[in-house]
Amino acid sequence: MTVLVTGGAGYIGSHMALELLDAGEKVVVLDNLSTGLRWAVPDRAVFVEGDVGDQSLVQRIIQRHGVNSIIHFAGSIVVPDSVADPLGYYLNNTVKSRALIETAVKSGVPHFIFSSTAAVYGMPGDKPVLESASLKPMSPYGSSKLMTEMMLADTARAHNLRYVALRYFNVAGADPQGRSGQSTPRATHLIKVACETAIGKRGHVDVFGTDYPTPDGTCVRDYIHVKDLAQAHIAALLHLRRGGKSDIFNCGYGRGFSVLEVIKAVKVACGHEFEVRHAQRRPGDPATIIAAADKIRRDLGWKPMLDDLDVIVRQALKWEEKLSREHQPA
Repeated sequence: MTVLVTGGAGYIGSHMALELLDAGEKVVVLDNLSTGLRWAVPDRAVFVEGDVGDQSLVQRIIQRHGVNSIIHFAGSIVVPDSVADPLGYYLNNTVKSRALIETAVKSGVPHFIFSSTAAVYGMPGDKPVLESASLKPMSPYGSSKLMTEMMLADTARAHNLRYVALRYFNVAGADPQGRSGQSTPRATHLIKVACETAIGKRGHVDVFGTDYPTPDGTCVRDYIHVKDLAQAHIAALLHLRRGGKSDIFNCGYGRGFSVLEVIKAVKVACGHEFEVRHAQRRPGDPATIIAAADKIRRDLGWKPMLDDLDVIVRQALKWEEKLSREHQPA
């Protein structure tokens, strides 16, 4: 049995490939390297450079390697970019996902795991958000992901395909063994930005809004370690292989940290101060978004091992230092 990981040269996809290989799985990575990095693909994985929307290519991969499960990460993920380029996001995240799902059905692939997002909820309020909450995405990014969830649900009713969609909250950290981490240039993730600032790759960190109805006035988010997230996918894969039903799960820890708390943790980890600037709110930023995370623990038996902001930050900072030494152009 072989698992096809689309977008496996990216941040989360490369960690997924590592986790699968560590578990003894055979892995094929498909990535067009538009944002992914070839060196991030584990040596033990088969790598194919190409696009998930290329149905003939995907069909050949499935047939040649005996693929019976697809874990789909490939897509565009920056919310402000989706507002500026909605058609590009609907192409990458919806149209190409539709093509991939169709190829899976035609090729007889029974299991499909989809990388979704908490952005499908929009502004859920200050309580932990359940999977059953209203779905009101506020950006083309969130809408494009929700459309793919809808396509999967409809396809599963009509064909021999079962799926799990995992709605990520804020993914952070790096492989504890130092094999992979967040490496995308100009990334917008807070922990990544703060770690880059800590080692001098950026001049300052912007805090977007200090007047939110939260304890310190800054946004509160639920941060999940990337390894725990990869393990959630393993749990979803085992669920489907056992004959489990199609379902949707939040991926978070069920508690949040504010922007200022995260910045403080990075300062502690690096041992020195760096510049923090206050800026205006960004349109569409919820004050608080925290996962109701009981369902995935109960139904999939997922047990996070790295639920500690200081651990997440230390490993992210260590990766950033390694990345600067080994993988940045001179």
